[in-house]
Amino acid sequence: MDSYTIKSRSIPLSDQWDVIVAGGGPAGCTAAAAAAREGARTLLIETSGALGGSGTSALVPSWCPFSDKEKMIYRGLAERVFNECKSGMPHVGPQDMDWVPIDPERLKRVYDDLVLGAGANVLFNTMLSAVERDGHGGVDALIVSNKQGLSALKAKVYIDCTGDADLSAWAGADFEMGDESGDMMPATHCFILTNVDDYAIRHLYKGGPGLHANSKGGPIFEIIASGRYPLIPDGHLCAITIGPGAVGFNAGHLWKVDNTRPETVSQALVQGRKMANEFLEALAEFCPKAFANAFLVTTGSQMGIRETRRIVGDYVLTFEDYLKRRSFPDEICRNSYYIDIHHALEDVEKNNAAGKEGLKGAVFYGPGESHGIPYRSLTPRGLRNVLVAGRSISCERVVQGSVRVMPVCLAMGEAAGVAAAHAVQHHEGDVHAVNILRLRQRLQEEGAYLPEPV
Repeated sequence: MDSYTIKSRSIPLSDQWDVIVAGGGPAGCTAAAAAAREGARTLLIETSGALGGSGTSALVPSWCPFSDKEKMIYRGLAERVFNECKSGMPHVGPQDMDWVPIDPERLKRVYDDLVLGAGANVLFNTMLSAVERDGHGGVDALIVSNKQGLSALKAKVYIDCTGDADLSAWAGADFEMGDESGDMMPATHCFILTNVDDYAIRHLYKGGPGLHANSKGGPIFEIIASGRYPLIPDGHLCAITIGPGAVGFNAGHLWKVDNTRPETVSQALVQGRKMANEFLEALAEFCPKAFANAFLVTTGSQMGIRETRRIVGDYVLTFEDYLKRRSFPDEICRNSYYIDIHHALEDVEKNNAAGKEGLKGAVFYGPGESHGIPYRSLTPRGLRNVLVAGRSISCERVVQGSVRVMPVCLAMGEAAGVAAAHAVQHHEGDVHAVNILRLRQRLQEEGAYLPEPV
């Protein structure tokens, strides 16, 4: 690729911040809210025009489980977001904790209120464009772009919640990506169908779950076998009623999508929109009692990305840690979600023939089981004033298949926000020097589920 040298020039600078959070998904929202709650002057920058990421802009239609099959374990700000989202959904019970549907418009407002109510500031439609190092193992400034052009933002501590570890990688942090060959889990372009027959979807398809590939009588493999819908590639079909006559779909896979390469995402968005329309037509044919008059009202403005970079932190969370349900002296949250790695492209044909969706190497916990996530998995090795929260934390690839989902990202974000504020207030911005006992105490005071390590 040819190169171009940017001419030297001055750009506007905003340097009044203690903490800057890059990325307004679930982890970024709780990170910003927690940092501001701790007294840090906090700014959250978000590429799109809404907070929430996967649950809002990407239209992921339901929360992964908030419980360990016995009790809620994602608490603190995570529990607050979850309860406030579902409180406006009459078909969701207050006791429901697992696979609860998401009203994306309501969730946008919940995140707005959470972040702004805590005292943080938000810049929408603002993209992280470059990172300036300080020459002493830290980040000096972020270069961002928006309708005012390029500008510089400076803080004492930065929290990378980009989902792709952009901030950390551009600052020089080591990272890993995908499997041994570099392949990553497929993406999904979620969508919403409206004018669905409520009675039929409730009684014939259990509100949507009855459409799933692993459900008895699920229609997806009949659709594939018909050969009339070639854009529907495999048996991945998760659906749930999100409102009156409205069903949200996390369905279909798009392979070879690398969220760090915009051209692949651009191609996938075009393909995903066409795939969503084929799902509409296929369901109208094969499930007419529910979908004969359905309408494709929207596709996600953001692609549903499962995997890109994983930072190399002070500790790499391992598959053995997961299998042994390990606790850590510096753990900042617990996680009980199963190992959820979506299959590779070469597995599609055999999975379709077998009539199964085809998760690879899924590992499930029993009731009450979980593992800890150590603070050291949030601290990039070699970067003094940067934290990472969300799907890009330091872990082995197989573990990333579990820790990537929204409930645990919310919990990690809150811990990162508290730690960032403490680093500013007590440790001159050094995130590696944060007092773990103080950090855990503050998280527990705010309701986090942090049993004593065993």
